[in-house]
Amino acid sequence: QLHFLGTGAGMPSKERNTSALMVKLLDEVSEMWLFDCGEATQHQILHTSLKPRKVTKIFITHLHGDHILGLPGFLSSRSFQGGDEPLTIFGPAGLQQWIEQTLALSKTHLTYPLRFVEVQEGLIYEDAHFTIHARELRHVVPCYGYRIEQKDLPGELLIDKAQALGVPKGPLLGQLKNGHDIVLENGKVIQAKDVVAPAKKGFTLTILGDTKYCEEAIQLSMGADILVHEATFDGTTTELAASYGHATNVEAAKVAQQAGVQYLLLNHLSARFLPHDLPQFLAEAQEIFPQTLLTADQAVFTWQNNQLI
Repeated sequence: QLHFLGTGAGMPSKERNTSALMVKLLDEVSEMWLFDCGEATQHQILHTSLKPRKVTKIFITHLHGDHILGLPGFLSSRSFQGGDEPLTIFGPAGLQQWIEQTLALSKTHLTYPLRFVEVQEGLIYEDAHFTIHARELRHVVPCYGYRIEQKDLPGELLIDKAQALGVPKGPLLGQLKNGHDIVLENGKVIQAKDVVAPAKKGFTLTILGDTKYCEEAIQLSMGADILVHEATFDGTTTELAASYGHATNVEAAKVAQQAGVQYLLLNHLSARFLPHDLPQFLAEAQEIFPQTLLTADQAVFTWQNNQLI
């Protein structure tokens, strides 16, 4: 589940706060991962049921203020709200120094261990459930995009089929589900592949930081189920967007099209676009990539049965 806490660009507006996206993996690993933490992110969280102590990882795309200025307050409040589990922060060079100096100078004490991973291109994280790759994009400062890939899920145990083959209720069913062949009391061998459905493909989510249209964004997004791409400008200001290291709605749609993603979420919208401008803004992108959606502060998107709802 993707919960957008801030979808604006540069500075907060009445409609959109600065960048922050909570990826809720409570069903998968009982964790939440925060991507960027702009100013007042914790204020946005106050309007939700999200629990900062459940956040175990923070991924920062780059060091511009609209992506990091909410970090000191968030880290401090996590202590006040009962957070005692370790927190790992991934981000570009310089992020650790900025956070540690800010906490030291403000004499902020955290009740949990803080760990840092300085991001470089390639594999930056792997566990039993996920891999995360990073790639540098094209912005005016070093900026990264992240590709989160869920590993394939075990196939469902076909209980009726197993029982029809004589497998009794109990631990033998669990062994089959875990992929182990078993031998019944009568000597009959039951192979797991005969009673377990094929593995289910995990999801792939690409979250890009600020970037102009570039090949790196396409490569990081190849075949993703969901792509979160900035759209600071529209198609009438392509050259201006590139000069600031940003992309347009049309360029984001081209990335989605060329990468063969399933859904595109337009994020990081300039305050120049007022509510009445958004239907046309979205339509421009959908002309190129129909499965385009607009993000908004407090919008929640759920990935379920290979669909985004």
